Amino acid sequence: MGATHAALAGGLLRRRDGFIVTLDPAFQGLPETAHGGTVLAAFHLASGADGSAVRGVYRRRVPIATPLRLTLSPDRGRVTCVLEDDAGALVEGSVTPPGASHSTSRDDPVRVSAADSHPVPISRSCFACGIDNGLGLRAQLRHDSAAVGGTWRPTASHEVGGSLAPVALTTLLDEAAFWLGVLASGESGMTTDLDVTLLEPVPFDTAITIGGRRGDVTARADDPRYWDTHVAAWDDGGRRVADATITFVAVRGAARRLVTGMLAMNPPDLVRLVFPTYTR
Repeated sequence: MGATHAALAGGLLRRRDGFIVTLDPAFQGLPETAHGGTVLAAFHLASGADGSAVRGVYRRRVPIATPLRLTLSPDRGRVTCVLEDDAGALVEGSVTPPGASHSTSRDDPVRVSAADSHPVPISRSCFACGIDNGLGLRAQLRHDSAAVGGTWRPTASHEVGGSLAPVALTTLLDEAAFWLGVLASGESGMTTDLDVTLLEPVPFDTAITIGGRRGDVTARADDPRYWDTHVAAWDDGGRRVADATITFVAVRGAARRLVTGMLAMNPPDLVRLVFPTYTR
């Protein structure tokens, strides 16, 4: 078991009706907040499911390094999950067997242009991209006029039982969706409704390509702060191994604080491409 999966498993303390979940600080996304994909992975792991559809609807920010209650309610193959603190629900979700429409297939991965793409900004501590996060993925996604994505290769930290730890896939999909939402809105924010299907276990020694098309991102007619995205993952043989529909909510002004940190370690031109309003 790699160190990343061990850290996730080590934060789950079983009790009669579920678990006490304490997410390691390494699972941070935005400052002091768990990366959305890591919460989905905790649902998946706690439920004991394999090759499942995992959903999480985020009601409030999920803190790291804080004991939280996870209640599981199984019902005919579906497990309902509620993560909460003393003030109420933080994330409501479910783990279900994948439907017949979620079969694996071989198709062309979504790729960004090799010549005309730019890296999305990175950070020091983020579980997805942080360069100083010892348990993290250290992924470097890119964007061009058509897509957001990239190819990532795991290290020994991201292995479990000869397969890729699911937390890597859920996090990479969530990260790509976040940047699709940022590029569509020009604002920072958070992913709020994550619906990910892990089609089957992925061999540990395969490179993973993540991608989503910018043209598929749509604002909701009833509330244009919310942007629906579609992202997927493929192995190095072109087999689709995961699908996701993820909603990003733009929060006006939230990028201001984020940009300050990004400018400390990213070229201003790269930050300006994704947050033009907040970078002069």
